[in-house]
Amino acid sequence: MRALVVEDDPGISGGLGLSLRQAGYAVDVCASLESAWTALNVEPFDVMLLDLGLPDGDGLDLLARLRRRKVTAAGTERLPRNDMPVLIMTARDGVSDRISGLDSGADDYIVKPFDPNEMLARLRAMLRRAGGRSKPVIEHGDLVLDPAAHTVERAGQAVPLGAKEFALLLTLLQARPQVLSKSRLESALYGFGDALESNAIEVHVHHLRRKLGESLIKTVRGVGYFIPQEAAPRDTPPLQPQSE
Repeated sequence: MRALVVEDDPGISGGLGLSLRQAGYAVDVCASLESAWTALNVEPFDVMLLDLGLPDGDGLDLLARLRRRKVTAAGTERLPRNDMPVLIMTARDGVSDRISGLDSGADDYIVKPFDPNEMLARLRAMLRRAGGRSKPVIEHGDLVLDPAAHTVERAGQAVPLGAKEFALLLTLLQARPQVLSKSRLESALYGFGDALESNAIEVHVHHLRRKLGESLIKTVRGVGYFIPQEAAPRDTPPLQPQSE
């Protein structure tokens, strides 16, 4: 999952970035409306954390601009996504401010200072709603992934995964049965400044298949990877996993 933090205070953005990365997000930080809009038009983000008092204007203007974008045509991907979940984070704590933020298109609103764990819980709830899920866990056959606890079980057996393996599995499960290209998966797992090997996605897919069974993740040659909507019978038991 890839998050865009729009915050001009380096101390706050640094703390947010640390909390998000520890929770498995790929994170990019922008300190102005202009740089944030540029980033949104370059890479697909899964969620945005938006401050309101920015050097070049009000964050509500960026939110309104995002929501005005036309709906993506079927079968195409147009950036930025106009339906991307947005969490406003601000010191404006008046009821009228909260109403204005939510009515402008925000999915949630949190007042500074806030506990990072509450922020992460709100993000999980937003993403769950955006994915049309009511349960806090994602189930696929006998596979159960818990985004909050960062755990994966198969047939009741815990399967430890590395951070990027977990992020890749979560991305594919949330998108099923859509085929995701290698570049889309790279965008979901890595920020602008992250080191990325050319075969990183292939390596992570290999590890997941070794730990969870070869039949879980399908390959469409020359296109990308996907998890079918319906789980296939497990072909091999999960091996004792190793971290990345």
